[in-house]
Amino acid sequence: MKIQSRSKLIGWLVCFLVVVVFSTASSGWAKDFMVYPAKGQSMDQMEKDKFECYRWAKEESGFDPMDTPTASKPPPAKEKEVWGAGKTGLAGAAGGAVIGGLTGGGKGAGRGALIGGAGGALIGGARRSDQRRREEQRQQQWEQEQVAQYTRNRNNYNRAYSACLEGRGYTVR
Repeated sequence: MKIQSRSKLIGWLVCFLVVVVFSTASSGWAKDFMVYPAKGQSMDQMEKDKFECYRWAKEESGFDPMDTPTASKPPPAKEKEVWGAGKTGLAGAAGGAVIGGLTGGGKGAGRGALIGGAGGALIGGARRSDQRRREEQRQQQWEQEQVAQYTRNRNNYNRAYSACLEGRGYTVR
């Protein structure tokens, strides 16, 4: 069960990353480029030059804007799950009952169970909540790193693509 849920989580994260990346970068050979044939090149010549510059920029930058974005490293692993409010509350109730019974008899055991259960539930709930918050923060940091890396690689590709076209006599904006 845990393997399936982890696979679903990874699949969801990859889909999320793809959506984020494609919302920040358009598909195609170049992102939002306007190419003007400044030296009177024909449309056929311009398409040929754009394709050759695409290939050169891809080789130069190591980035292919036509590829589906992928994560450069796996998402952060989950921590070993700490006991939440339920388990910690039960353990606290059991411990409280034992201590209360030793110190106050039958009534002490009941009071100890209530106090231990309530305290355990509060502590367990807080620990689990803190764990979830840490995991969410690591997940968000990982996602931001992946998007930042994609953006850097895409920008390097864009610079190379523009330089190639400008070197062939095109105005690129």
